[in-house]
Amino acid sequence: MKTSIHTNYAKFLFLLSLLLVGTTVFAQEEEEEAPKFTLSGTVDAYYRANFNGLNKFVPIIEDGEEVGGFSPAAPGTSFANRAGFALGMVNLIAGYEGEKVGFVADLVFGPRGEEAVFGSPVGSANIVNQLYVYWNVSESTKLTFGNFNTFLGYEVISPAANFNYSTSYMFSYGPFSHAGLKADFDLGNDWSAMLAVMNPTDFTDINPFAELSFGAQLGYSGQYLNFLFGKQGFNEALVDGTLEDTDIKSLFQIDYTGGFDISEEFYLGLNATYQDTDGVGFYGAALYPQYKTSENFAIGLRGEYFAEMEDFGAIGTGVADSDVFAITLTGSATIGDLVIKPEIRLDSASDDFFLDNDLEPSDSLASFLLAAVYSF
Repeated sequence: MKTSIHTNYAKFLFLLSLLLVGTTVFAQEEEEEAPKFTLSGTVDAYYRANFNGLNKFVPIIEDGEEVGGFSPAAPGTSFANRAGFALGMVNLIAGYEGEKVGFVADLVFGPRGEEAVFGSPVGSANIVNQLYVYWNVSESTKLTFGNFNTFLGYEVISPAANFNYSTSYMFSYGPFSHAGLKADFDLGNDWSAMLAVMNPTDFTDINPFAELSFGAQLGYSGQYLNFLFGKQGFNEALVDGTLEDTDIKSLFQIDYTGGFDISEEFYLGLNATYQDTDGVGFYGAALYPQYKTSENFAIGLRGEYFAEMEDFGAIGTGVADSDVFAITLTGSATIGDLVIKPEIRLDSASDDFFLDNDLEPSDSLASFLLAAVYSF
């Protein structure tokens, strides 16, 4: 009798243990699969000064009145172009991730953010950087619907995701964002693919042209070949009271983005791009060698060649077929969640684009920048 009681008691404890373990595992699985809300972002500011270029605004006065002026010299690229102490942006990214579906709402406030969403002031007050929903249809297929940053190029809008604080010419004149529907496919064995149908480039709130663009990407082990095709303007116009075809041509862009870990400390990034619209466009290539000297410090170089075709007007010289070579040396010191980036940049153009301190045109500009980027 005593033995039977002990045996039953042992069985009871064993079953209870299994129940507790099973309940714990089930609870952990439930916790892992439960949707979760995230909030992250960045705050950044910088100081920039020219070594051989104009650092202040010089007004032009005629008959006692200011009729214009000369602005401080700056590289012909996006962001980090203001003189003295200047603001970047506040970036707030809210996300809700479920097992199958979720969303991302990416808001920007400040000069860098306004410049990034220049194409879509309608309804967004220039603060919506990204706004999309997604559906993980299967383990290998994901659909994204809404406004998302471009899949072309090596650099991105967020200063925390770029090694160099100032941006390249290729990034500045390639697309920033798209609105549409894209499908990402995991093809296995490190291969991936993406197909997209979108509004014209950077029109993320509205499509005023009634034209669609198409995107594609083929990836292998961190190397990506990107394509963009579509008309980027009005196909009809009212001319002297008559609706006429504008004969607008389609834009075509092919872009390669990738990189290699040469060693644990040394990384080499690569970017090359070509954009053409009926003979007008640009092309270029850049190398991004980066070396990690310690756990909290790294140094990186961007060497870029950028050329425009015909009168594209990217560099701003007003001369057709201009080109520029730019070298940017950046340090990156990490202090907790704060990154300090000192940077020296040398831009050398084929034509006189910059202004020196005597208000004389110059084909080169040397500048210094110190940026601070906080991520949370």
